[in-house]
Amino acid sequence: MLPSVNRAPRPGAPTGPARRRVASTATLVLAASALVAAPASAAESPSVPGPPGPHQVRFATFNTALERPGQGALAAELATPDSEQARNVAEIIQHVRPDVLLVNEFDHDEEGEGARLFQDNYLSVGQNDAEAIDYPYVYTAPVNTGVPSGADLDGDGRAVTEPGTPGYAEDALGYGAFPGQYGMVVYSMYPIVTERVRTFQTFRWADMPDALLPADPATGGPYYSDEALEVLRLSSKSHWDIPVDTGRGRPIHLLASHPTPPAFDGPERRNVLRNHDEIRFWADYVTPRAGSYIYDDEGRRGGLPVGAPFVIAGDLNADPHDGDGHPGAIARLLEHPGITDPRPSSQGGRGAAQRQGGANEGHAGDPGLDSADFTDEPGPGNLRVDYVLPSRIVPVRGSGVFWPTVDDSLFRLTGDYPFPSSDHRLVWVDLVRP
Repeated sequence: MLPSVNRAPRPGAPTGPARRRVASTATLVLAASALVAAPASAAESPSVPGPPGPHQVRFATFNTALERPGQGALAAELATPDSEQARNVAEIIQHVRPDVLLVNEFDHDEEGEGARLFQDNYLSVGQNDAEAIDYPYVYTAPVNTGVPSGADLDGDGRAVTEPGTPGYAEDALGYGAFPGQYGMVVYSMYPIVTERVRTFQTFRWADMPDALLPADPATGGPYYSDEALEVLRLSSKSHWDIPVDTGRGRPIHLLASHPTPPAFDGPERRNVLRNHDEIRFWADYVTPRAGSYIYDDEGRRGGLPVGAPFVIAGDLNADPHDGDGHPGAIARLLEHPGITDPRPSSQGGRGAAQRQGGANEGHAGDPGLDSADFTDEPGPGNLRVDYVLPSRIVPVRGSGVFWPTVDDSLFRLTGDYPFPSSDHRLVWVDLVRP
């Protein structure tokens, strides 16, 4: 790598010291330093993008697989700089250097310790030849995973509410061993308009018009009891609308989520159908008048204001051609007239599909668009499940998937199973700031 130099803060980012903390609920917080270091040269690795151009902002999503089996375990691990996985995840972020980053599968804790410690001990520390990166703004909030529902959601005749008891995760509002497992965090170089953030954690699935609620294949009647439908929320984690002030007058709304995988269910296909409707939520939210039924956690109703720029981001757990998802799920976004699909790609994804074979040999989709390296035998194989989808009014200037080829010097960060970082790849898109 060639030597690097410091660069000025991104337009709109504050300068000077500030105290970094992460609040216990849906709160915007300032970080320690807003100065943005320049990335090291990527001359040795074609998988590393150059910096965004003038008046551009880089959005990214990354399922980091930093969930842990016990409550508090992730924060305890991140309290030291010794986690090899976290170091590799941080180095990937430092190479790509997104301005706004959604992190999926990062355990939420009430004090926000995990999110703060990942910044302090990993992102703020240069990993190998990468330059440290400091995000002035951090957003995190509670999620539904691991929250007891009090109802029998998996159909085994029991409503399990005691953490650690067999069946607890299956009966939680979103699959999880404890509240906050598989959570989400947003790191940003730009201010977040805190007072305009909307969260939709408590929106009930049954309140979606024409929801694809599962049927009992044995009887043809409803799979869920009335008691279950009364409490079951649509979001397996949450849906967040986070306005980001990129300094040009109109905030870009980051629409963040992580729908349930369309798998691990039975013939009723409850997870397949929930995945579809979790994705449909955003399609309705950004379509004029289609989201009139939506209410947020503060009771405010309606979708996104007409003409507001947005970016839908996250591990949506749906491939447009392959895998087990509902065939119409991700098409609701990719074929939406108000959404652009930048089709981020990589040579590493193409090489992995060819090298690993198995289910990949029967796929219909372009492996260059894949963003996750899943089991090849018996399947589903590698899939495109992670997305950064901007509104059509926001011009796209570049995109990619961080998936180095085997001869790339940074292949060590992604590798093959067992993965040194995550089974997902960071996906990024460069946009012109509105």
